[in-house]
Amino acid sequence: MPRDLEGLEAHELIGLEVQVSKSSNKSVQGIHGRVIDETRNTLKVEQGNGREKVVQKKNTLFKFSIGEKSREIEGNKITFKPEDRTKKLSPGRK
Repeated sequence: MPRDLEGLEAHELIGLEVQVSKSSNKSVQGIHGRVIDETRNTLKVEQGNGREKVVQKKNTLFKFSIGEKSREIEGNKITFKPEDRTKKLSPGRK
């Protein structure tokens, strides 16, 4: 898990706190909880009530938090398989 939010796009997202800031799908806007799974196109979020919600990455703005710090990331920028995203977006990789 990253210690800060710099380069967050290239790190593992499972385990991070997340909130859906904006989405073309209004039914998921405002959802918050912990990322428990990730696919190429989705994040699965476990909400505080134990419910799980699958959220499309495309056309969604996510707000990730580590401690008191937070950062918004456009879902379109992280629409890769997790193992490919960490390789392609890591600093120094081409």
